[in-house]
Amino acid sequence: MTVEDKKRGRPQKDKQALSKELIINVAKQMMLNNKKVPSIRAISTALNVDAMALYYYFKNKSVLLEEITTSLISDIYEPTGSDDWESELIELSKSYLTILYKYDGLLKTLLSMSSDSPADVFIGRFSFIVNPLSLEKSQEKAFLDLLVDYLHGFSMALACNSTQALALDDIEPPLALLFQGVVLQKKTVANGCR
Repeated sequence: MTVEDKKRGRPQKDKQALSKELIINVAKQMMLNNKKVPSIRAISTALNVDAMALYYYFKNKSVLLEEITTSLISDIYEPTGSDDWESELIELSKSYLTILYKYDGLLKTLLSMSSDSPADVFIGRFSFIVNPLSLEKSQEKAFLDLLVDYLHGFSMALACNSTQALALDDIEPPLALLFQGVVLQKKTVANGCR
């Protein structure tokens, strides 16, 4: 393909071919297939457009990466508001692990990003689920930190595990223990003990 064959410059309004959503979807598919974050050039080649056309939609690669990862994390479980916060949190955790496993390298990308947008998706859903517990802010933050650290560790073990079969259901006993600790801590604080 020659440079002349590519669609150059700003996308034409009457063309349906290029959009922000299309760029993100193509990038996500490339991440799934290639097990790494695609470059601007690779995305533009896949879309048959000049690389500069992508900058019409995204200021730079960091902004594109933020939108891709936010879009991926947005695919995790959407809580229903059930009174069974433990089951909701297990569903959220399993769906998060599934996304991290499906898109190899996503965890490393998330942890190295300077943006909080993808994390805010998970945090928002976590906060919605645990809201009925009426935890103090410090308790909720500690709970979130422990949960996320555990999930990230499990994700790494899942990715590195080639000889022993790990399954998503293996997270349930440790999470049950964590949940018991949160309930116990809440009762302790409610009774005036610290």
